[in-house]
Amino acid sequence: MLVAACVAVRERAQYGSVPSVEKALGSLPLVAAFASSLRIRDVIDGLCPVDDRSELTHGQVIEALVANRLTSPEPLVRVQDWAGGYAVEEVFGIRPEQLNDDRIGRALDAIAPQLDSIVGSVGATAITAFGIDVSRIHWDMTSMSVHGEYEQVDEAYAAPNFGHPKDRRLDLKQVQAGIAVTADGGVPVFHRAYDGGTGEVAQVIPMMKKLQEIATTRRLLIVGDSKLVSYDNLAAMHADEVNFVAPASKVYVKAQTLAGLDLALATRVEPVTFFV
Repeated sequence: MLVAACVAVRERAQYGSVPSVEKALGSLPLVAAFASSLRIRDVIDGLCPVDDRSELTHGQVIEALVANRLTSPEPLVRVQDWAGGYAVEEVFGIRPEQLNDDRIGRALDAIAPQLDSIVGSVGATAITAFGIDVSRIHWDMTSMSVHGEYEQVDEAYAAPNFGHPKDRRLDLKQVQAGIAVTADGGVPVFHRAYDGGTGEVAQVIPMMKKLQEIATTRRLLIVGDSKLVSYDNLAAMHADEVNFVAPASKVYVKAQTLAGLDLALATRVEPVTFFV
């Protein structure tokens, strides 16, 4: 773990004076090194080019935004202030005023249509560069309650709707999100946003197909909750030779059946803890 530090940046003034300006350095060098290893800027600039009039590429902006999220997350309107207090110019070569909320917003708009390709390319680079084992994947979905009417929603994005919210706020609409991480290090390799009323069970097969592309030649093991289990899902996983671990709900295994099992014949499975 890097201990937050400060770097003194000295600039020679017109009459020979040397004022001292202190900026936080923190983990910026480490973030920059990882961003370079993952080719974040190259991937984004290849998919989302800018015209010759732009001072920064979208890749440079997003790389700096990633650094902000990993050091001292701020709302978009305050990222410029964050860049002024941190050694962003010295590490990333970007002046604070170049990271105003308008420029960041344009970069986010530019990458939105290419997000799947960006995540896939960066993820594949991470798997190769760091030798991540993707043979066992943990999958789960959650919900986020939202306020408002949302009468007009872009068809290309998840629509807020009523469903079964995790926070029990049945009076609010929700959107849902699913994420798959590797058992090796808890590295996110797949994510997707879903409509608020979407059933979790119906998302298993599309998720499995995507994960099979990532796992390539390895036999895949998917670990999830009881929503992983349905006749269609089990049939699809069996047909594609995908292993799975999930608790069976009482819909499939009645309490009387479980109570009648012989504990002495059970196979002990050690608990596994992973963090996302």
